[in-house]
Amino acid sequence: MKDLFGKAILDYQTNNSPEDLITETSISEADDMSVAYLFRSFNDMPATEQKALTLAEGKILDVGCGAGSHSLYLQNERNLDVTAIDISANAIEACRLRGIKNAKAQNVMDLENEKFDTILLMMNGAGMCGKLKNVAKFLQKLKFLLNENGQILLDSSDIIYMFDEDEDGGKWIPSEHEYYGEVIFNISYKGEAEDAFDWMYIDYNTLQNAAVANGLKSELILEGEHFDYLARLSV
Repeated sequence: MKDLFGKAILDYQTNNSPEDLITETSISEADDMSVAYLFRSFNDMPATEQKALTLAEGKILDVGCGAGSHSLYLQNERNLDVTAIDISANAIEACRLRGIKNAKAQNVMDLENEKFDTILLMMNGAGMCGKLKNVAKFLQKLKFLLNENGQILLDSSDIIYMFDEDEDGGKWIPSEHEYYGEVIFNISYKGEAEDAFDWMYIDYNTLQNAAVANGLKSELILEGEHFDYLARLSV
């Protein structure tokens, strides 16, 4: 992994001639993404993220923290105990430079010997499990990391709107998709391309079914303006 996402974050933090990231998926055209967006303040966050940050409490784990904007707000504005993790060493370096006290390059699936009251999965963080078949293992791990009465706050989107309708009004889903929310992601930065990786957008009904199957309660907290939502899972 070339960690181009992390390089872009660190370049922005250190004023090292940052450029836009170019993202492309198996169902969408190439699109420019401003790295500055990852450094947004609370006021510039979508309503689903703002709501999650107001609901977060206790000891917090921010999974896939990226540039650390959510962790920074919880640490500095709400004075909460936050651990920010990301598989990107460059992103974690940027988080430390921004003043996050406890930031570490870590895969959540390898995390042991710690429990949390709130686990945050923002910016479609649940998508990191890649495919629907991996969701059960992913949810079981998160459940294991929760304290009694703990909560998982996550946002995602139902991307069914991106698929064409057939004559009967049904959606035409390409046969290579086991689940329509699964996509293949490509990222390039400063002319260099990252290896393609699996990502997933999970609709709320599918998430709810997976949660129940893995012994978790599911609650739809907020629906956003564009097929997105915030959910809370708890034991």
